[in-house]
Amino acid sequence: MEVQTPKIEQGWLKILRPEFESDYFRKLKEFLVEEKSKYTVYPAGSNIFTAFNLTPWDEVKVVILGQDPYHGPNQAHGLCFSVLPGITPPPSLKNMYKELQDDLGITPPGHGYLAKWAEQGILMLNAVLTVRAGMAGSHANKGWENFTDAAIQALSREKKGIIFVLWGNFAKTKRSLIDESKHHVLTAAHPSPFSANNGFFGCRHFSKINEILVSEGKAPIDWRL
Repeated sequence: MEVQTPKIEQGWLKILRPEFESDYFRKLKEFLVEEKSKYTVYPAGSNIFTAFNLTPWDEVKVVILGQDPYHGPNQAHGLCFSVLPGITPPPSLKNMYKELQDDLGITPPGHGYLAKWAEQGILMLNAVLTVRAGMAGSHANKGWENFTDAAIQALSREKKGIIFVLWGNFAKTKRSLIDESKHHVLTAAHPSPFSANNGFFGCRHFSKINEILVSEGKAPIDWRL
């Protein structure tokens, strides 16, 4: 199975090798093999580590945290909030586009493919990297959280000046993993239609991210898709 020899960017592989060799990851692989023998699992095996491959360790400037991959066909491809080309943007992403337009005047694109953001240094990381088709949260508490927590902690420990973007109550639980004496944390409600009116709309995080990047001497994000 593809997960057994992860095709992951070399910088990340060096950092995360102890996780791949851990007992919990061995059990996670066994779970995924069993799941795939019975059910459809998203994203495709080759896309599980897309977030790490599109945003190499040495290039991370921003981290946007999600919870769980989309569980519908042809949606999830390893970046939180993003869907494959040709797939209608889901409601949360549409609300992100609305805030982006209100914040920076950028017209929403006709797609939901966010790879261009990832390629500019935004690690678009879900806490859980796989899901059973049609069952949101079905791969929670199987080991992925240990793995992605380790990635967040490594960024916090080894780097400085990263902007961590925590939308919604679940993402905010990761705040304790971040050393706020040397990193930036932006929090808001989740962009879901159930909560976007409770503090996501109007957060202006897209412009705030660029203001912080420029203040740190880094190139701002071109948010246009």
